[in-house]
Amino acid sequence: MAKHFARIIVYGAQSVGRAFVKAIRQEIEASRAAASHHQMIKNKCQCHDLTVKGMSLHEAQQILNLKDLSSIEEIQGNYEHLFRANEKSTGGSFYIQSKVFRAKERIDRELLHRVKKDVIKDTHQAPTKTVKES
Repeated sequence: MAKHFARIIVYGAQSVGRAFVKAIRQEIEASRAAASHHQMIKNKCQCHDLTVKGMSLHEAQQILNLKDLSSIEEIQGNYEHLFRANEKSTGGSFYIQSKVFRAKERIDRELLHRVKKDVIKDTHQAPTKTVKES
């Protein structure tokens, strides 16, 4: 009887061990696939909405409660309100305050990028033909 009981325990342990090893291998493979997929997207997509310091433009807009980036006053007002509301001295969260700061920083970078892009576009489209008066 003890012999059969020992076999059951050994076979059970082997089955659990095999399942554990198989699960670990699958997890490693999934991790490698995700890493290669992320690297492929990073190399392929050169758009400016890539994350800057871990934050995308969309996430920054959500944090500052913005629909678009057209009103600088709205951006600044939302930033100042959220920053003051989360000050450590008033019982706020330093983590949330830093998220608000990073969101503002990300939006500022986007606005700067758009201004530079517009300036470059305007300089390339400037008329080069001059009218000569007689």
